[in-house]
Amino acid sequence: MLEIKVVGTGCPNCIRLENMCKEVIRELNIDANLVKVSDLNEIAALGIFLTPALIINNEVKISGKLPTPHTLRHWIADAAGIQIS
Repeated sequence: MLEIKVVGTGCPNCIRLENMCKEVIRELNIDANLVKVSDLNEIAALGIFLTPALIINNEVKISGKLPTPHTLRHWIADAAGIQIS
């Protein structure tokens, strides 16, 4: 199962990233644990200094900006072992 963490305190971009992840998970029909990390101490412990941030299977994919929907879809598919075009 994929472990996906959306890191942020609740700003509009953090909410947008979480919704984008939910949509990709639903589209690809994969089993994923999506966690929202909003506690400042936990965010710092993860080594994140700019939000929104995305961590997939303990690998920071992006921090401080939103990925494009295309890029996000490929990151999640790759982590799930799914080939998409």
